[in-house]
Amino acid sequence: MQRILLIAVAVFATASAHSQGLSIAAFRADVTPPLGSPLCGGGVLPAQAINDPLSARGLILLPEGQQPIVLCAVDWVGIANSGHDAWREALAKAAGTDVSRVVVHTLHQHDAPFCDFATEELIDPQGLGGRTFNVPFARESIQCTADAVAEAVKTPRAVTHVGVGQAEVQMVASNRRVLGPDGKVAHVRWTATKDPEVRAAPVGTVDPMAKAISFWDGDTPVAVLTYYATHPQSYYGQGMVSADFVGMARTQLEEALPGVACIHFNGAGGNVTSGKWNDGSPENRPVLAGRLADGMRRAWEFTHRYPITGSSVEWVTKDVSLPPRAEITLDSERARLADTALSDDERLHAAREVAWLQRLHEGHATTLWLLKLGPACVLHMPGELFVEYQLMAQAFRPDLLVCMAAYGDYAPGYIGTSISYQEGGYETGLYVSRTAPEVEEVLVSAMRELLRF
Repeated sequence: MQRILLIAVAVFATASAHSQGLSIAAFRADVTPPLGSPLCGGGVLPAQAINDPLSARGLILLPEGQQPIVLCAVDWVGIANSGHDAWREALAKAAGTDVSRVVVHTLHQHDAPFCDFATEELIDPQGLGGRTFNVPFARESIQCTADAVAEAVKTPRAVTHVGVGQAEVQMVASNRRVLGPDGKVAHVRWTATKDPEVRAAPVGTVDPMAKAISFWDGDTPVAVLTYYATHPQSYYGQGMVSADFVGMARTQLEEALPGVACIHFNGAGGNVTSGKWNDGSPENRPVLAGRLADGMRRAWEFTHRYPITGSSVEWVTKDVSLPPRAEITLDSERARLADTALSDDERLHAAREVAWLQRLHEGHATTLWLLKLGPACVLHMPGELFVEYQLMAQAFRPDLLVCMAAYGDYAPGYIGTSISYQEGGYETGLYVSRTAPEVEEVLVSAMRELLRF
């Protein structure tokens, strides 16, 4: 069992917590994989060394008169299908709440583990078991995090105010889809881009703002949730486990705010990387981390506080059916999975398609969650969502600080906008995005409904 790390944000439960109507508890667990474990779903070298540890961390909101709400962010590349179910079910049980009130997101670092039990069940009989992630370690990590939740919920801390703030992050995010004169993707500006012409292209569509929602007991800060939309890699693929520059930035914020639980979520950064500002050199990682940390600190400094009670906390869900792309069928992907003439990578890709399509055929819905916290709200979304969804959500409610946490259920892969499927490029390609262009209409309609309060 890995060592549980509990943040010292809550040391006692008081009558004040009940009179104020809202309390919170922070939790943290070490989810660093053992050496030899697959990273990035088996797409890169397995773990050769640990550059820095990985964590699963989050908050338990305890509004009086409501069941607990659990928000969890994990330093892994993705958690999908029944893997996502297993994480949420374990944390719900640990917190004594319904699974519908638990969200689990990843930060999407690439030198980090993956988890998808549904795909593992498909590939194991094909002799490919254990290729995409370390299964016993994943189950251990779920239990370790659940244990941290169960321990943290025993000692909540009263909350009297919520704070909201945002600040621009300089020279980190850039859109990686560089369009040509014909309106098609001419270049992909990857995480590490060495081509000076591609790096010189305009920043493109991004959300440059780091956002912060903080919780206070009187004048004492207790916890802060931060949000920023970008792929969180500077370089990767060498077997060096790391929380990368977003993890470094989070650590710098923690050092600036001793005793405050710092939990970071990746926004809708599916088509956003640091490629304009990053050539992949290792020395650039701390540079990017410093820029993001500076934005986080200024978002904290620009915070405005508002009184909050349990009645100011609202939790709303919306189930949607994401349309699968027409080019892929269950029968064709089952055949590919069983075809030993194909490469292991091709068969693994097929297994992920089968896992996703089987869940759709079984009527499994994708849930979107909205957390309302007085002057702020957070939309919790699936997949590698394009940044346009985040910008649209903010435009729907300019009267609020609207944050977005993407990379929930990782099963759909990239989720583009309708026009992006016509523009070409990597993100909307076959076996990369599992959704059809009609997905935009489904998600936008659901976001409008959730934000109409």
